[in-house]
Parts: sequence; C-alpha cells; structure tokens
Amino acid sequence: MTVELIDELRAAAGQDAVLTDADVTAGYARDMMPLAPAGSPLAVVLPRDTAAVQAVVRACAKHRTPIVPRGAGSGLSGAANAIDGCVVLSLTRMNRIIEVDADNRLAVLEPGVVNLELREAVEKRGLFYPPDPSSYDWCTVGGNLATNAGGLCCVKYGVTTDFVLGLEVVLASGELLKTGRRTVKGVAGYDLTKLFVGSEGTLGVITKATVALRPLPQAPATLVASFGTTAAAGAAVATIVREGMVPSLMEIMDRTSIRAVQNFQHTELGAGADSAALLLCQSDSGGEVARRELAAIEQACNAAGAEFVYATDDLAEGRLLLAARRAVLPALETLGTWLTDDVCVPRTKITELIERSEEIASRLGLTIAVVGHAGDGNMHPTIVYDSSSEDETARAHRAFDDILEAGLALGGTVTGEHGVGKIKQDWLAREIGTVGIDVHRRIKAALDPDDLFNPGSMFSMPGVSLR
Repeated sequence: MTVELIDELRAAAGQDAVLTDADVTAGYARDMMPLAPAGSPLAVVLPRDTAAVQAVVRACAKHRTPIVPRGAGSGLSGAANAIDGCVVLSLTRMNRIIEVDADNRLAVLEPGVVNLELREAVEKRGLFYPPDPSSYDWCTVGGNLATNAGGLCCVKYGVTTDFVLGLEVVLASGELLKTGRRTVKGVAGYDLTKLFVGSEGTLGVITKATVALRPLPQAPATLVASFGTTAAAGAAVATIVREGMVPSLMEIMDRTSIRAVQNFQHTELGAGADSAALLLCQSDSGGEVARRELAAIEQACNAAGAEFVYATDDLAEGRLLLAARRAVLPALETLGTWLTDDVCVPRTKITELIERSEEIASRLGLTIAVVGHAGDGNMHPTIVYDSSSEDETARAHRAFDDILEAGLALGGTVTGEHGVGKIKQDWLAREIGTVGIDVHRRIKAALDPDDLFNPGSMFSMPGVSLR
C-alpha cells in the first residue's frame, strides 16, 4: 500500500515533488517549538498548483493516510509537526503573487509567498500589507493564514484575518471550495473565510488567498522610553490606550530582555543599569500628525515616571531601535535553548503578567524574559534553559504551563497569535470548555469526517483513526 501511495503521489505532483529519504524528510518534521511532539513522515510532497494538491488529498484519503499541511516551518506551536506515517504537504513551491489590484487595493496570491516578499511587491504600487510576524522575512502567508498570525503592527492594523477577503481551499473530499469575495462589503452566507483562517490546517488546505491592502503609510517616527518599574511602564500603556492614542506599534521589553539585547548588540537602547522596562512606540501618520502623536505618548510616559524618553523622526534611528526589539530571541539564544510562550491579557494586566513571570523564574530557577505587543496585551514570556539537562527541561515545561495558568487567571487567553497546535490542546479545552470543544469537533466532523487533515492538532477526534 505504501509503494502504491508513493506512486500515486508522484503521479499527482511530479517525480521531483515527492521526497521519501528519511534524512531529508526529517527536516520537514517539526516547527520551531521544542516542546511539541513530532513524528516521522512517510513522505513530503511539494505541489506546484491547486490541481496537484487536490490529487494528493484524494490519494491520501484513498489510502487513509493523514496529511499535515506546512508552510516555512516558522511556527511556534507544533501545528505543522508531522505525525508518524503522514504525508507532509509543503506549500512553499506555490509562491506566485497572481495579481495586485491597486485600484481595489487587494492582492491574490498562493500560500507559499513569503510575507516580506508580498510587502515589498505591493509597496512598489504604493500599497501596504500590514500583518508582520517577527519571522516576516521568511514565514509564508499560508502559514500566517493557518495560524491567524499577528505581529508588531496589530495595535493599529489588526491581525491576519482582518485582511483576508477570500480563499480557495481544498477540502478532504478533494473538492475546491471558494469563499469570500473581492468587494469591500459582503454578507452572503456564513463567513467561511474566517472559519478557515486560524484553523491550523485541520479543516482544509488553503491554495489561494485574496487579501486586502492599505495605502502605504508614511515613514515612521519612533519613541523609546525606559522605566524604573514595570508598574510605571504599565501605567504609561494604560494612559496611552485610555486617551485614544493609536500608535502603529507599541512594544514592551522587560529587564531581562533589555539586558540580553544590550549585551548581544552592544548598544544602550536608552535604558539605564536599573531599568525594569522599555517601551518602544512608532507613529506612521506622517509629518505634524506623527509629531503630535509621539508628543502625547511622551507626555504619558513622563507622567507615569519614565526615567528616559527619546523621540526621533530619523528613519535610520527608528530602524535600529526596532531591530533591537526583533533581536530579543537571537539574543536569548546565546544564553541557552529558548522556549517562547504566547499569552494575551487585558492591557491593564500586562504589568501583573510580567511580575508573575518574574516570580515563576525565581521559583523555578530559570531565566524568563518577557517581551510583547503592549498595544494589544499579547505577551511572549520566553524561557531560557539548558536542554541537555533533564531537570532544567522539566522545569521549563513547568514554567511554560505556569505562565499559561497566570494568563488565564488574569482574564487572558492561552494564545494570542501562535496558535494551539500540538502543545496547548489541554489548555484550549480548559479555556473554551466542553461545549466549545464539542462545537469544534462537530465542525471538523462535517468538513473532515475521517480526520485526514492534521489530526491531533488543536484538539483530538475520539474514535477516529486513519492508521
């Protein structure tokens, strides 16, 4: 049966599009989340068009072989991790930007397009695609769609789903479903587009997307502020939000993050030796409007007790400051293995989450750095540990769960943008309850009754087994 399936996959996608060498397929077996389980795929298939995807899906369904859709592998939840004997469906070769319609401010593209490449392509037409995950220079839009990815600009522009007008999706039957529209408005039927965005490849395989674009914003002006306490930084964030200021970016870094980046980049970032938090804001409104926005944010920071505030409209300086924020994970990597969590709390609870993370770090004897999107409360406590030590690895697992526990206790959610994947199934069940899980299973059963797509990701389907 295995030989027959491999032959059918090669007939569907081409000889060079089917990889079976175990040393090669191992490179497609997991994403960037070290805690998530991963199996050994039977094969990796790299189709070049929708028809090939449909043929692969039909072949796998015939042989009752599960399919795990995959983008670039930049995810942080294990959602793209293989299970034993599955076919990994890598969509990176489907990487065409099919259309950029400047008049209607939309683009049509395949899932393998890299986020940054889409941004650069539409910028040439004076347009802007806002979703910008930290891995935007190598993650694919298909992966962003599957996880409903966010990024640094969410505070002003929203997340991936806010820019998706329509999709083409291959269903478990091999049929091609077209959802959504190209118009600004449209309420015909259920919103099936939003159903598939964030479904982590459990309901179908996205093969084409129509996304909305914005006019290209002005070059951003940037502000950085340091604080002696996390409470002071939290107070500044609360004031900025309460008074209706909407910067295009508002990021926060805790003490551990600041020190890691300063040591890594050999830069000061405007933070003193005792600084407990750093706030980084940008305004892309341009000219006098941007200056007024940053002046109001500066006033809020000073009123909250900022130790240092610096604003600049110099683009190069702004890029350097933003590069420091994006350098947090590389900086932490020099200290050991990193494991990043993803919880979203009410913006008024950011300070408490940072403080609880500090307590967890102290109690478990680990380094935990907290960095995140202060504008929407999405925090990324990142645990640094020695992966060669069983004891430290066990404590890292405990810290990961304790942080999720703290996030829920503060009225938050266990994932703001990374997704559930194969690492937070129990936490999803805890957050949405038995009725919520039952509804998820009913939707899954309606669209994928044999649990063909990404089984075990997000939640389980009791009594359904392909193998």
